[in-house]
Amino acid sequence: MKKIKIGNRFVGEGEPCFVMAEAGSNHNRDFNQALKLIDIAVEAGADAVKFQTYSAEKLYSRKATGKQDSDKESVWDMIKRIEMPREWHKDLADYCAKKGIIFLSTPFDLQAVDELEEVDMLAYKIASFEITHLPLLEHAAKTGKPIILSTGMANLSDIETALEVINKQGNGDVILLHGVINYPPRYEDLNLRAMETMRQAFQLPVGFSDHTLGITADVAAVALGASVIEKHFTLDRNLPGPDHPFALEPGELKAMVQAIKDTEKALGSPIKRQTKAEEEKFQLGRRGLVAACPILKGTIITREMIEVKRPGYGIPTKLMEVVIGREAKKDIEEDDILTWEMV
Repeated sequence: MKKIKIGNRFVGEGEPCFVMAEAGSNHNRDFNQALKLIDIAVEAGADAVKFQTYSAEKLYSRKATGKQDSDKESVWDMIKRIEMPREWHKDLADYCAKKGIIFLSTPFDLQAVDELEEVDMLAYKIASFEITHLPLLEHAAKTGKPIILSTGMANLSDIETALEVINKQGNGDVILLHGVINYPPRYEDLNLRAMETMRQAFQLPVGFSDHTLGITADVAAVALGASVIEKHFTLDRNLPGPDHPFALEPGELKAMVQAIKDTEKALGSPIKRQTKAEEEKFQLGRRGLVAACPILKGTIITREMIEVKRPGYGIPTKLMEVVIGREAKKDIEEDDILTWEMV
């Protein structure tokens, strides 16, 4: 299975899960809040912190219908209110470099790709809604940077079409993210096993872009082989804005990263064997052959002279028939653990 390099990290089968902490629009157009989000992602142990680069003018028609329940503002007005100032890119990227975390931002238009190239972004995450925005896929692919492609709402045909566009630019470094476009989705809508379908169909690393409450789905996805986890986080779920209510708070993000690491350790190896940690319990807990009564030197050992007891330091139970009929080399006391030196 192909592995993709992002910065100094390889992403794919056999590598640690790559955790993208999704800040998104949860900066609320406050630069200091954006810096705090980066600090939280670093403290949590995430590999990357990701923002979103869009503008209302390029994302929605002003005539788009639909109102936001909170204040009855239009979709266009809401997007305009929460869009990230593009002049932040360099300062955010520099701050991430200083803090030792990868800076990413999802582009939603061609100009955004060009602007993010100016700060030498290491990979391009494409949102689920943009999987059919073929000019954007083409433009991002031309950079030669890895593409992390979310596939919420998409079927295999949609994914195949997107990959064809990306591959035509000579870019084969693609990571597919399974996801469900609902905020938050129900667990019964997640279909995490679809990750394996995508992995087999496209022979690419696969991960999970999660919008559920809590971290259960993320741990389950890692157990099913997710190479990437993307998860929204916030300073406080009570802050105003569309993405705060379903995002993790700082302590929860840290707990998720730790749970992912613990899950990877727990998965271990497919080989069924005694582990090093079990060695002492193996000897104490397994049974061996023990003298059921005193056995004098020269006595031919019979079945009645043998008990099966713990510990298993001596002759293994499975070799009982080998011991029966042999002569005792020395006097053996009752309850002695039988060894080959005795028979």
